[in-house]
Amino acid sequence: MGLFTIIRKNRRKECEMRLLFLGLDNAGKTTILKRLNGEDITGISPTLGFNIKTFGHGRFTLNIWDIGGQQTLRPYWRNYFEQTDAIIWVVDASDRLRIEDCRRELHGLLSEDRLAGASLLIFANKQDIV
Repeated sequence: MGLFTIIRKNRRKECEMRLLFLGLDNAGKTTILKRLNGEDITGISPTLGFNIKTFGHGRFTLNIWDIGGQQTLRPYWRNYFEQTDAIIWVVDASDRLRIEDCRRELHGLLSEDRLAGASLLIFANKQDIV
């Protein structure tokens, strides 16, 4: 096989990525995912546990894990860290009272060894309400 054959094969390979949607409860994680997927958002309730959505984008398959953000569930986030390619941290920009809690939780995540090398996107949600 020549170099060009190898390059062509690599271009055709599917690339699967694992993304974690994290943030405090009521930040809007599930709503964002449902809107991206074109689903109805009128009857959303708090996520107890997790939801998984799979999106195809180009040659990538994105497996997005939407994990509940209630304080009682946050210690279990670490169970989802293995093989994570990216974290999307959703912040409720209208919730000024809990912004310090949000900062503290994000800081704790960034110190996790199993997340080393994962990309981070901070999504400031609900800016239209502020």
